[in-house]
Amino acid sequence: MLVLALVSMLVMAMLQIVLRNFFDSGFLWAETFLRILVLWVAMLGAMVATREKNHISIDLLSRNLHSKWLLPIELLTSSASMSLCFTAAWFSVEYIQYEYQDGTIAFASVPVWLCQSIIPVGFVVMGLRFCWYPFRKAA
Repeated sequence: MLVLALVSMLVMAMLQIVLRNFFDSGFLWAETFLRILVLWVAMLGAMVATREKNHISIDLLSRNLHSKWLLPIELLTSSASMSLCFTAAWFSVEYIQYEYQDGTIAFASVPVWLCQSIIPVGFVVMGLRFCWYPFRKAA
């Protein structure tokens, strides 16, 4: 899905450039569509990064601490990350409810709330992965 969104974004951007520069035309909805694809690529990429444990992390302590402290530190950092992700998911659901009530259309007949629905989904997926991190090594 991530590759499909990225390729779609690149093709649409290149098509829009060619249409504007050579034919003095373009799609009216292309910029909105590209902004939404950037959001989807970012959230899907973040989900993949947390799955592979390649997300940005500050691991200064884990490199210099004794091995007996690694699990407690992992529990602490994973709990904090999980809490932040679930909090962001909670507030993004509230945001999407407001967008649903507004009934704004993003492009064509696609409502804005549907385009932004990746936000809470992404944060919930990342939160669940952070919840599972400390137990991955033991399993």
